[in-house]
Amino acid sequence: MVHYDIFGASGEDAPTIILSSGLGGSGAYWTPQIEALSEHFRVITYDHFGTGRSPGEVPEHGGITAMADDVLELAKTLGIKTFSFMGHALGGLIGLEIAARQPDIIDKLVLINAWDKADPHSGRCFDVRIALLKNSGVPAFVKAQPLFLYPAVWMSENAERMDAEEAHAAAHFQGEQNILRRIAALRSFDIGDRLAEITHQTLLVATKDDLLVPYTRSVRLSKMMPNAELALLDFGAHAVNIVDAPKFNKLVVDFLSRV
Repeated sequence: MVHYDIFGASGEDAPTIILSSGLGGSGAYWTPQIEALSEHFRVITYDHFGTGRSPGEVPEHGGITAMADDVLELAKTLGIKTFSFMGHALGGLIGLEIAARQPDIIDKLVLINAWDKADPHSGRCFDVRIALLKNSGVPAFVKAQPLFLYPAVWMSENAERMDAEEAHAAAHFQGEQNILRRIAALRSFDIGDRLAEITHQTLLVATKDDLLVPYTRSVRLSKMMPNAELALLDFGAHAVNIVDAPKFNKLVVDFLSRV
């Protein structure tokens, strides 16, 4: 089973939210959210299978469906009957898959820069990243990673942090095969014909300056999901929950706390 951490409220009746990160797969991605969410909820983060402290090989087949199964197994192990779910990019696809397959287990959804089907522009970005990994190796792949996550001015103002993240990512690289299989999973995902069936209260968070995923993907979700609302931000890029954590955290807590 995947490695997980639990923060905040305790007890079986505590309102629970499971957080699922993107391509990197690490539960530590959500560090800027833990304190704010823990004041109100039991918060569960986990390392996707094949990443971080959940070692192993990502299955060659199964894609997002298999990743959703990992979350459902985690919930079953912890005795969680219902939970809210927040997913970033690939993690958002996992949330959509769970909501479509087992709607009764999901309370609310928060989807950050997610999509029902990958945009051609995102495909171009992934082609570049794959080429870097295969032709230039892990150091080049890791060095390019922030370019797809953060605004340029924010990276400039946080140069020391960028160096530290690069060193950490290189030291804990999940492996070429796992990266390629995870990219293949998100590229093959297509849930467009089931979106109308996902009736959960959903907060969609997107940014106009996201280099990797055009914000129009979230606009599309907002039009096709019956009970979705869109928070479209001007600044924050793909990793807006890190770039502007206070604003992001308030959006999410307000949404989850709403009756």
